[in-house]
Amino acid sequence: MFQQAMEGLRVVENGTYLDGTFGRGGHARGVLQRLGGGGRLLLMDKDPEAIAVAEREFGADPRVSIRRGSFADLANWDAAQSGLDGVLLDLGVSSPQLDVGERGFSFGKDGPLDMRMDPDSGESAAQWLARASEQEIADVLWTHGEERMSRRIARAIVARRAQQPLERTADLAQLIAANMPRSKPARGQKEIHPATRSFQAIRIHVNRELDDLAQGLDGAHAALKAGGRLAVISFHSLEDRIVKRFIARHAKAPPADRRLPAAAPFVPTLRIIGDAQKAGAAETAANPRARSAVLRVAEKLLEAAA
Repeated sequence: MFQQAMEGLRVVENGTYLDGTFGRGGHARGVLQRLGGGGRLLLMDKDPEAIAVAEREFGADPRVSIRRGSFADLANWDAAQSGLDGVLLDLGVSSPQLDVGERGFSFGKDGPLDMRMDPDSGESAAQWLARASEQEIADVLWTHGEERMSRRIARAIVARRAQQPLERTADLAQLIAANMPRSKPARGQKEIHPATRSFQAIRIHVNRELDDLAQGLDGAHAALKAGGRLAVISFHSLEDRIVKRFIARHAKAPPADRRLPAAAPFVPTLRIIGDAQKAGAAETAANPRARSAVLRVAEKLLEAAA
């Protein structure tokens, strides 16, 4: 959704922008092409491999500053505290992370059961599955993956680890598949691997993705200048729901409750820019992952409106 994201950010020549999910730099290149000599681009990513790419490709550009870390902490970066004209967040796992089996994200490529976006921080998926209770595993699979067989899968994981640790993605994928009922996809729909939802849920939990998103949205809202744009690309309903509700909370007055004392007048601090956007047919044909992408854009209101 490159073009839609660039249009949503509405880059101004001498503005300051933050790309909180650098990945491999597709959006960063687009922003830099639109910036003049007085513009600035702040780049963040948890992944050391992404940061290495950023340093190699953009480290010599005086307009660019690079920081390894989660966008959850963007408001604490000194470079962002003078105000931002735009913040871009492209959520979820990146294609390079999925394509390398050693990172442990993919059930289709065998590798160590890791799943950490920052491999130097926190527990790996294998470490978490080795210590979490059956109830905790089931709760994560249901809450973050909406997996209907969450209890059965959790029970199977606990039984398996009592005999042998789960240390490979292929082992976990096979265990999940063996405990899922077989069903044919509806006509016209592609078959989904039985481990899809569970892998998503474990990845989200290990990386604190939803907590980071909530904190990062607050940070972006605080750092944006009046007229600055927030553009967020989500890839599943849990993320998109958080983004949609966050924007609405700052853009729309809550419903009045006559049973409560009159509240202070609602003062919006964001303006919703257009409807949620999805990738077009050409993009989804070239990049099937884009099928589930949703872009939402909001603008920080002028100080005079507050």
